[in-house]
Amino acid sequence: MGEEILNDPLGQAALDHLKGKRQLEIQVQSNIVEDDVIPVDYLFRDFANMPTLEQKGLNHCQGKVLDLGGGVGSHSLELQRKGMDVTLLDVSYGCCQVARQRGVKEVINEDFYAYEPEVKYDTILLMMNGIGLAAAVDHLPTFFNKLKEYLAPKGQVILDSSDLRYLYIDEDSYCDLPDETYYGEVMYTMSYKDHKTSAFEWLFIDPALLALKAKENGFAFENLADGDHYDYLTRLTLIK
Repeated sequence: MGEEILNDPLGQAALDHLKGKRQLEIQVQSNIVEDDVIPVDYLFRDFANMPTLEQKGLNHCQGKVLDLGGGVGSHSLELQRKGMDVTLLDVSYGCCQVARQRGVKEVINEDFYAYEPEVKYDTILLMMNGIGLAAAVDHLPTFFNKLKEYLAPKGQVILDSSDLRYLYIDEDSYCDLPDETYYGEVMYTMSYKDHKTSAFEWLFIDPALLALKAKENGFAFENLADGDHYDYLTRLTLIK
């Protein structure tokens, strides 16, 4: 358990927030942009303070919902408030503790890839670029196959992501994308006090590529909304 906790900066920061500490920050390092921070307060936002795409994503949920990578439970709590049957699944031990203490009724502290679901879900919710769990484009078949294990026959996946090509567009609107790897594959580390993750890969995917890869793996792609800055919300459904 000790190593698990030390590798859980999000969870430990959230636990400190729950104890009344404020203005906490999680340090984020990546291989494509300058170091950044995640304000811990933001993890605890209510519906009114969520981005528009998140609000729309929640409004598209139906039936039995799996809040995949649900963190401290902000999305689950909103769905519960609306009377929906929702289960939160997250690998972070600390985040799951916080989600339970905040009132999320059903919480599963497991790895998405390792867990064998006992029930099927009508909606799998993947907010805050939850498709990042796929890690890389080449891993999408494994990711999609695992989604199928969780998904009811007529179920849906609601997710948002961003097209990171804007990072490569210069002032003359010239886009110089890298040749070696897909530009949406990002390496991250996160830290909070003495708690630090190992480096991990996280995928951001443009809508055209997602539509193509979804179809190759048995899913139909439907664009639900576009954000203000290269972000979008989509629904994936199983192709019969």
